[in-house]
Amino acid sequence: MDQLTELSARLGQHLRALGAQVTTAESCTGGGIGEAITRVPGSSAWFEAGYITYSNTQKTAQLGVPSELFTQVGAVSREVVEAMVRGACQRSGARFGVAVSGVAGPDGGSPEKPVGTVWLAWADGDTVVSERRQFPGDRDEVRRQTVKAALEGLIHPVA
Repeated sequence: MDQLTELSARLGQHLRALGAQVTTAESCTGGGIGEAITRVPGSSAWFEAGYITYSNTQKTAQLGVPSELFTQVGAVSREVVEAMVRGACQRSGARFGVAVSGVAGPDGGSPEKPVGTVWLAWADGDTVVSERRQFPGDRDEVRRQTVKAALEGLIHPVA
């Protein structure tokens, strides 16, 4: 079994045991987290909704991210992913959530946020935890590592 499918299956077992649901708010992964989750048969019992908000406009429209954050701190930031995960949980009603925003490359990096920079945020009710990661590799590798980290972060607080 593929590593992402295995992580998703473990997440599903924990969520079923809790009677809880999860939501995703994705930018740089373009729906990859939701895709990995929905590989698991029966995931409709615990996967509530997935939001793919690639543009800043959609992060605001779909998730309620304050538009001023983009000029203040940029889309790839703690503040934005925390607002994304709060918005996704609020709008979907899911107890657990994950949000990601990053620079997958090959372009778009800067000295402050080089290619491979990703912010992730996880929510469990009102509690939100976030972290910045720096993933090596090309675009596909950065995206895959982001999906893996997102799933692992969901499993840890759920388990």
